Amino acid sequence: MACFLAPVAEAIVVSAIKKNVEHKEAAACRQAAEDAPAETAAATAAIPFSRKLGWLSKMLWGGSFLLAIEHIWHGEVVPWPPFLTAMNNPADIQPMLTEILAVGGAMMVVVTAAWLLMLLAVKRLENKAAQTPLAAGGEG
Repeated sequence: MACFLAPVAEAIVVSAIKKNVEHKEAAACRQAAEDAPAETAAATAAIPFSRKLGWLSKMLWGGSFLLAIEHIWHGEVVPWPPFLTAMNNPADIQPMLTEILAVGGAMMVVVTAAWLLMLLAVKRLENKAAQTPLAAGGEG
């Protein structure tokens, strides 16, 4: 019915956090460039956290968009108020809220868990790249 609303809510929160983190990273980068210009190249070798949050945001927005299209296709979402067909009948509101929490919540958890696995893989690759002689400035 409206299970895509839970990932949309998480996507909104993640997008806001991402913007905040981007501003903090930009300020830190400017400060680091003023303090020690030579060290900024080494510090920027890792993928910034705001970019990683962007991955989660894109996963959530993309999945929510596809689910919204699917719900529109099946007539569960309409372009006129109240937009969700389950809202037309008061008896359908409780099952709709249950679906949002159960199915939508499960989707949020699965997408966020997949993103966390991605972060672990990226961290492992970053650590491996930092240990190679080429990354340390030696000849390979």
